[in-house]
Amino acid sequence: MNIQIPNSLSAINIATGVHQYTDMAAHEEKGPHIMARAEGVRLFDDEGRGFIDGMAGLWCTALGHSEQRLKDAAMKQMDVMSYTHIFAHRSHQPAIELAERLTKRAPASITRAFFVNSGSEAIDTMIQMVWYYNNALGRPEKKKIIGRDRAYHGVTAAAGSLTALPYKQNDFDLPVNDRFLKVSCPHFYRYGKTDETEEQFATRLAEEVESLIIAEGPETIAAFVGEPVMGAGGVLIPPKGYWPAVEKICRKYDILLVCDEVINGFCRTGEFWGSETVGGIQPDIMTVAKQLSSAYLPIGATLVSEKVYEVIAAHSPKNGVFGIGMTYGGHPVCAAVALETLKIYEERDILGHVQAVAPLFKERYDALASHPLVGEARCTGLVGAVEIVADKDTREQFAPTAKAAPTVYQHTMEQGTFGRPLPGDGVAFCPPLIVTEDDINQMFDNLAKGLDLAAADLAQHRPA
Repeated sequence: MNIQIPNSLSAINIATGVHQYTDMAAHEEKGPHIMARAEGVRLFDDEGRGFIDGMAGLWCTALGHSEQRLKDAAMKQMDVMSYTHIFAHRSHQPAIELAERLTKRAPASITRAFFVNSGSEAIDTMIQMVWYYNNALGRPEKKKIIGRDRAYHGVTAAAGSLTALPYKQNDFDLPVNDRFLKVSCPHFYRYGKTDETEEQFATRLAEEVESLIIAEGPETIAAFVGEPVMGAGGVLIPPKGYWPAVEKICRKYDILLVCDEVINGFCRTGEFWGSETVGGIQPDIMTVAKQLSSAYLPIGATLVSEKVYEVIAAHSPKNGVFGIGMTYGGHPVCAAVALETLKIYEERDILGHVQAVAPLFKERYDALASHPLVGEARCTGLVGAVEIVADKDTREQFAPTAKAAPTVYQHTMEQGTFGRPLPGDGVAFCPPLIVTEDDINQMFDNLAKGLDLAAADLAQHRPA
């Protein structure tokens, strides 16, 4: 066999790589955009072009791309012990310290940490814990989990069953079974009625949750799962009062309340946790990842209340072990880096910095609301999105074939800022938490230019 060796990185990448979240047919034609290095809040491609990392990687590089303390933490732990597991009563110092620091910083309801490698694994573990918990309590029928339309919770078969976005469920045969239920998305701009206030919208959606519980039978509903602020579904900020109302309903029917903090957690939404931002709710279970290590190494966790932990612990002797674990779950090097990340958040008052620059972030978002393409500009803390519309008065969207959000993304990227096109024609921005006011202004200057250029491209696709 005569094997041809490609003479460029792009050719190698096309020949051997299967890319995640990629139109593979289009990729075969145009190839990858290769990043060569990164520093601070910027990425540089293999042609030397610099870009503001307006998405903090994938909602995750909170401390930017060149934090020496995180590199040093990894190397120090490598020198001491590169790996040991935490199966079968074994542990190590970084995992012990990380669990302690993480649970102390969590909402008061949370007391225990189970380490995994990603947000998807954290959600998958949560689902198994919920089912195990109810079996332990002698409630084998209490297994259904309520999620929400446009939610994003990950990509494993179980987590993907809660990710209510067509690209994740279509042709993957998800959800895997009828235990996964769905209620409406709490986005007032897109789904509120013309004759209702945001407060009435929140009440209506909470009533929908309760009606579903009653219709299915409270004895069959195990958990309600949601992102405090919805991320990959469009950066959708719930109306005031929505989450406290949902929490009250969960308590009424003995249903576990699960907050997916994979994107929200660690100062992103303007408080340390998204659950604080949306009303100070007290979850029974939380899932975290991404900014836990500022994305320097893979790590996540499923955090549980003492109520849940005690039931699981008491039941585990039945089968000899609590049968969930990942080879790299709680990896000592990853745990050491995550531990150092949490220390940096506290020592540098990253939350204080976010709260100091967030007003400018919001001011620049608000200024975009008058743009002809922008139906809504929304943000909280240092995460937000613009929703692209064909008609501002009717809120009519462009046809999917127009690729409105990708067009805005492409033009903004060409100006020097990475964002991310999302379902519902949103274009999201979520910069590293260390972003400065100068960075924010440059980012939004680039977005404004990107919107202007996209408006010209999309003019032919507007309704007559």
